[in-house]
Amino acid sequence: MRVLHVIAEMGTGGAEALVAGMARSGREFGWHSAVASGGGHRAEVLRGQGVPTFTVPVARRRPVGVLRATAAARAAVRGFDPEVVLAHNVSASMVARLALVPKKVPLVTVFHGVAERDYAGAARILRRTSGAVVTVAAATAARLRAAGVESVVIPNAVFPQEPRVDRATVRAALGVGPDVPVALCLARMEPQKRHDVLLDAWERIEGAELWLAGDGSLRPALERRGVRGVRFLGNRPDAADLLAACDVTVLTSDWEGMPVAVLESLAAGRPVVATDVDGVGEALAGGGGLVVPPRDPVATAEALGSLLFDADRRAAMGAAGRAAVLAAHDPRELMRSYDELLRSWGGRR
Repeated sequence: MRVLHVIAEMGTGGAEALVAGMARSGREFGWHSAVASGGGHRAEVLRGQGVPTFTVPVARRRPVGVLRATAAARAAVRGFDPEVVLAHNVSASMVARLALVPKKVPLVTVFHGVAERDYAGAARILRRTSGAVVTVAAATAARLRAAGVESVVIPNAVFPQEPRVDRATVRAALGVGPDVPVALCLARMEPQKRHDVLLDAWERIEGAELWLAGDGSLRPALERRGVRGVRFLGNRPDAADLLAACDVTVLTSDWEGMPVAVLESLAAGRPVVATDVDGVGEALAGGGGLVVPPRDPVATAEALGSLLFDADRRAAMGAAGRAAVLAAHDPRELMRSYDELLRSWGGRR
């Protein structure tokens, strides 16, 4: 089955990690995958592993951008000749549908979530573009259903990544001692992720470090705040190494689908502090973390402090989270579910 993944970019985000894992693991299920995106380090890695990649500029919701993206996506369709297209998120779904005209190739959209105010608009686009819609958490499926679109729920999974270097090596490279408590946030620096709330919380914590791995439009303003004990690491392709070196991870988003960063943290045995939004509660249902209200820096600081300075509690929670995520978010089960769905929509066995 020839599967073309269409996604805005292939950098450090969770949807990008899912696409990379599916493109590699699909070989076991008879998939021949290709990825059309705006590029990024994950695309480069896939290319080196023999997965065809095509460059499609990010549309950014502007008419000229959509036209350019559509033309590039149409070239990818001609070059790869897919049997089914898997578009990740709404903008990719729109570009992919336009690129497929007049071909009759089935289009399935993976909906990773949007802000609450954007569900109605997302539903309108999905009804016009997609033969089937996959949601990554029950919470996002319920919101989309309320907006008028039914979906198949396939929870995100974490594709295993072993650290390339050990905890001590990572910390030494950053000049951080072995006993310094470290919290790690793996997130783009965009409004959704609410780094401002995290920094407000961090101002209440002493004797620990906060590592921010990611980049985005808000980085300059966040850096100007000059909060004590915060390191801006930029975009990092070595999330597994950073997870090995930290003690706790944190995510203070206003909304999420099923955040892969949380699943990766649990798989690495790192307890999570995260806002109780959308699929986060589902991800942490088996243990492994603490949920806090959105936009509440006091509660976030209290949760972080309760873990950063209690090694025994961290160890117990980390072990519980690892066991839960391996049981509930198995990548082979995810691939079996996608394989069955895509073949039912036009892929040949």
